[in-house]
Amino acid sequence: MPDLLIRNVRPMGGAPADILIRTGRIAEIGPGLKADGVAAEDGGGHIAIPSLVDAHTHLDKTTWGMGWYKGRKGGSLQDLIDNERNSRGPLGLDVHRQSMRHAIQLAENGAGHIRSHVDVDTDHGLTLLEGKMATRAALKGVIDIQIVAFPQSGLMVRPGTYDLLDRALAAGADIVGGLDPSSMDRDPKGSLDAVFRLAEKHGKPIDIHLHEYGELGAFTLEMILERTRAHGMQGRVGVSHCFCMGSRDPALNARLMDEVAREDVRIFTTGHPSAQVPSLQAMRKAGIKVGLGCDGIRDTWGPWGQPDMLHRARIVGMKNAMRRDDELELLLDCTARGGAEAIGVAGHEVKVGAAADLTLVAGETLAHAVVEEAPRPLVVKDGRVVARGGQIAAPGVVMP
Repeated sequence: MPDLLIRNVRPMGGAPADILIRTGRIAEIGPGLKADGVAAEDGGGHIAIPSLVDAHTHLDKTTWGMGWYKGRKGGSLQDLIDNERNSRGPLGLDVHRQSMRHAIQLAENGAGHIRSHVDVDTDHGLTLLEGKMATRAALKGVIDIQIVAFPQSGLMVRPGTYDLLDRALAAGADIVGGLDPSSMDRDPKGSLDAVFRLAEKHGKPIDIHLHEYGELGAFTLEMILERTRAHGMQGRVGVSHCFCMGSRDPALNARLMDEVAREDVRIFTTGHPSAQVPSLQAMRKAGIKVGLGCDGIRDTWGPWGQPDMLHRARIVGMKNAMRRDDELELLLDCTARGGAEAIGVAGHEVKVGAAADLTLVAGETLAHAVVEEAPRPLVVKDGRVVARGGQIAAPGVVMP
C-alpha cells in the first residue's frame, strides 16, 4: 500500500493539522508533518471524518442510468415486491451494471463501506447474488461491500428459498437476511428458526427487515431477541427499519429499546418519510448501535433517493426533528463511525492506528457539514485516493 500525506485538514472539525498515512493506516496527525518522498494532497482546510457508511441499501435494485421507469405501482408491500420481481427481466436490469453505478456514486460521495441486501428467490435463483459479488470484486480497494442474502419474496411462503439461502451463504454472501416473519411468512417461529439455523450453520450474522408495526412488530422483535439470547448471538444480529419501536406508545418503545440494547441487537434505519420510525436520539440514548442507509434509490419501488449518505442523513435528521448542533453531530456519527460499528467494523475513526478510510467534507463545523450540499473534496480508502471533487479517481474504475 502506498504512503500518503494529506496536508491542511481539520480532523473531526478541530484545529488544522496534517494526516500521514503509511501502509494503509493513519501513522501521525499533527501540524507541519514531514514525510520526504511521500505523495501529498492538499486538504484545503476541509474537515476530515471517517468515511461514510451506507448500512442498509439494495444495490441490485436501482434503475439509475437506465431509461425512466414508468411502471411503478402503489398498493401493499406484497404488490411492490411482486411488481419488482416480475419487472426485472422485461426491464433488462443487469445487477452487476446497476450495482456498479450505485456503489461508485456512493464512493464518489464519501462512502467507504456498504451493507447491501440482494434478493434471493425461486424466480432468479442466485443470479442476482452473482452480479452483486462481481461488483464487490471489481470495487475491492475502492469500497467494501457486505452482502446480505435476502428473501425479499418470503422464506416460508416460497418453498425452495431456504435451500437457495443456504447455497448463497456457501457461495460468499456475508449475512443471513430475513423479512417480516409474522406478516410476510405467517410463521414467525418457523421463519426465525430457519434464519438462526442458517446463521449457526455458516457462522454468519443476521439482518432482518422488520416492517411490522405496533404489537405485532413488538411480538416479532421479542422473538428475535429471545433467539439472539438463546444462540449467544449478541452483537451479530441486526434489525432493519424496526417500525414497531416508532409506535405511538412511548412505554412500549422504551421497553423494546432497553431489550434491544441489552442484547446488543443493531438497528438500521432509513428515516422512511411515510412510516413511523424509531427515534434516533432515543435509540442512541438507550445505548443501541444504529446505522443509517439510503435503502433503494430510483428503483421499481419509487423514484426518490440519491446515492449519497449525507443526503440520506438530512432526510433522517428532518424525520427526527434534529436541529441543534449536538443532534447533527450525533447524526453524522451514525453515518460514519457509529454506522461502521453497527455493521461490525471496529475502530472506524480519525486517530493514529486506525485504517485510513477518510472523507473530506465542506463546512465550518461537523454540524454544518451535515447540511452543506457540496461535493466531497477527497475520499481515501486504505490510504489510496479513490475520489476527488465528487468524481471517481481510483485507477481502472469506470462508471458503466
